[in-house]
Formats: sequence, structure tokens, C-alpha cells
Amino acid sequence: MAGVGGVSGSGKAPEDLVAQAEAAPDLTAAAVEVIPPDLVAQSLGQYFRAWFARVKAGDAGVLPVVAALVVVAVFFEIVTANNVYLSSGNLVDLFDQSAVFIILALGEGVVLLLGEIDLSIGYVAAIGGIVAGLLVQPQAPPNDFLHNWPWWGAIIAAILVCAAIGAIQGTIITRLRLPSFVVTLAGQMFWFGVMIIILGQAGGLSVGNTISENVRSIYGIDYAYLDVWLSWLALVVVVVLIGASMWRRDTGRRRSGLVAPPPGLTVAKIAFIAVAGIILVAICNFDRSQGTLPIIGVPWVVPLVLAMVGGATLLLERTQFGRHVYAVGGNPEAARRAGVGVTSIRTWAFILSAATAGMAGIVAVSFQGGITTNFNGGQEVLYAVAAAVIGGTSLMGGRGRAIHALLGGLTIGAIYNGLFQLGLPIQYQYIATGLVLLAAVSVDALARRSATSGSVARV
Repeated sequence: MAGVGGVSGSGKAPEDLVAQAEAAPDLTAAAVEVIPPDLVAQSLGQYFRAWFARVKAGDAGVLPVVAALVVVAVFFEIVTANNVYLSSGNLVDLFDQSAVFIILALGEGVVLLLGEIDLSIGYVAAIGGIVAGLLVQPQAPPNDFLHNWPWWGAIIAAILVCAAIGAIQGTIITRLRLPSFVVTLAGQMFWFGVMIIILGQAGGLSVGNTISENVRSIYGIDYAYLDVWLSWLALVVVVVLIGASMWRRDTGRRRSGLVAPPPGLTVAKIAFIAVAGIILVAICNFDRSQGTLPIIGVPWVVPLVLAMVGGATLLLERTQFGRHVYAVGGNPEAARRAGVGVTSIRTWAFILSAATAGMAGIVAVSFQGGITTNFNGGQEVLYAVAAAVIGGTSLMGGRGRAIHALLGGLTIGAIYNGLFQLGLPIQYQYIATGLVLLAAVSVDALARRSATSGSVARV
């Protein structure tokens, strides 16, 4: 309502309001300036110059963890006996050892993107591994519903059981508005007890039995290999499909006048994927037997993990659900006002985390040849969080990618493998991982502080 004597309802003269409006920052211009320059680069040179400027400003992306991987690899190659660290056999072993860390970090990463945490996935993974291992056991009579399942049915059942666990915990967190830290910590203890009850007096479950084909299939996730010709054929198919998809998407965006990377960058990405795949398949196809029976081929766990990383990337970066996850993690109130179902997104994040943990548990059972009550789920969840954060996922939410889980899991696996090669006890692994985690969190905090100060300066 207008005031009296030419004074507005706010109590200020119109001249004062005009002057205040003119002095206010141009929010539209600020929003445009925030767009990273590399997104609008027109050539490969412009892109790399913009990327280098971003790195100098504190947004290093995956550069720190890649540098850490290189440093770890070079260090252990120098100090290990006979310089075997970078041998083909040890590199394949390293990926096998890292697989559980990577898969767990994928699930944990979805929750971390929301600024939440799931401390239960270590023992949820154990439940998944136990369910799959029990269902394929052949000892019971054929009419026993809980045994003699096909291996694929047992895996699906285990993942669904873990998804149900995630749904229960996610619903408690979102509907009762309880802290995820407390609920999942309670879940960690609860499912630890359930694990012990299921394993019973036997104290363990084995999947190393070679009599049953279904048991061998679970065991073979880590210890069976693709034929050499099949691995090369699969690589060609994957590179062609990914390359065609990337090229079609980027050219389509450019044709529609939307922001897209320069064509040279698209070609460079496709070439990088092809070269990395060739190196990986070539390493796995070296004979790793060291004089015994030939061990040649890509372990099935390698394409499994890469497929899960690829699937998570598509889910987070190419779907509405993924965009909503980033929106809720960045600013939940703004996301709610924009019509995003915040409660549903958070619940589904915990479902995905638990279901992914179920697959990690199956891989762990395969790698260990079974599971016992000594399975340390508390340690596994700490490694999962560490892997996600070391890879580049922010603990504050809103920033992270599936590739971060892969790189972080490989870093932890590289440390674990190197210390094992040196014959050092596990306490040194904890110390080294803790120091790397502290460094990763420090880099994340400094990057956020630099980005915040940069935004203020621009405004």
C-alpha cells in the first residue's frame, strides 16, 4: 500500500529505493558468470585453457586422486621385492581386491550426494552375500525352497532382500525425520547380529564347492575368466556403443544450439576410453600363472564392476532421478520448492545404497570363497566412505560422480595391496588409509572454500 506524502509503504523515499536498486548486484549476470567456461568452449584448446584455469582456482576434479594413484603405484613398484607391483598378475589381483570397495563406494556415494550417510552397508553386504550363498547350496533335499536355486535367481533374491532393508531404513529416516547417522548405526549393529544368527554354530558359509554348477558360478565371479577372443570382442562392442552414444549426444546438442563440448574433446574422450580398454584387456590376457597352470583372461568381476560404474553414471547424470539427487543434495529447500519429491528421493537413495551393498557382499563372498562371523562390516563401511571421499565425492552433499567411487576404491585397494606385498600388518593399512582420507577431505574443504570466495568476488 502506498504511503503518505510520496513515501512508499516501506518508509523510504522513492529516490532512495531507486538508488538502492541501481546499487544492487545484477543477479542474472552473476548467474551467467557462474557457468564454467569449459562448458562453452568452442575448441579443444579453449577447453583445456578453461580447465587449467578451473584447476588453478581450486576445482581440481579427479586430478588429486589420479595423482595419488600414480604416486602410490610408483612408490610400491620401487620398494616391493623384485618390483612386482606393476606386474600383470598383481594388477589383476589389485582390481579383484578393490572390487568390493568400489561397489560399496558406489552405493555410499548416492547417499553422500544428499549430505547423508549409511553406516549399515557393511553388514547389509554380508546379508546379501549370505542369502546368495545359502540359496545356491546343494546339500538340502531338492524340494527345499531355500536351496538349489539357480545362481542368477540367488543373486536377484539377495539384491531384493538388501533393497528391502534399505527401504525400511530409508523410510524410518525420512518419515520419522531421524538422523541417518543414528538409524544406520543402529542398522549396522542389528544386521551384524542377524549375520551371526544366520551363520549359526557352523560359523561360516563356503562357496568353494566345485560339485554344484550354481555354487561354482558364484565363486567364479572372481575366479572365472572371459575367453581371450571374447574379451577383445566385448571391448570393441563397448567402445563402439559408448563412442556412438557420446558423439550422437554431443552433436545433437550442438545442432540444437545447446551447450556441448567441442568435437575435438568428444573424439579425445572416445580415444581415451579405447586406449584404457586395450591396456586393461591386454594386462588381463597375459599369463599370470608364474609357472603353474595358465591363468589368462579378464576376470568376470572386472566387467561387472565397470558395468555398475557405467550404470551409476547414466543414472546420476542422464536421468531425472539423478538431477533430483544433485538438487536435493545442493539445496533441499530449493528442490522442494521446485517440486522435487525430497522424501521420495532420499528414501530411494537408501534403497539403492543397500541394494548395491548386496552386490558387493556377493562379490566379497566370491573373493573369499565364503563368509564367516569374522566378516568385518564395520571396516568395510569405513573403507566405502573413505573411497567415495578420496575419489572426490563431497561429504557436504551435492557433488560427486560414479567415477569417484572407482578411483577412490582403486586407491584404497592399491594401498592395501602394496602394504600386503611389503608384508606389513593391517594396522599400517589403517594408518595409511586414514592419512589419505584426511588429505582428501582437506582438498575438498579447500576447494569449496576457494569456490565460495571466488563466487563472492565475482558478485
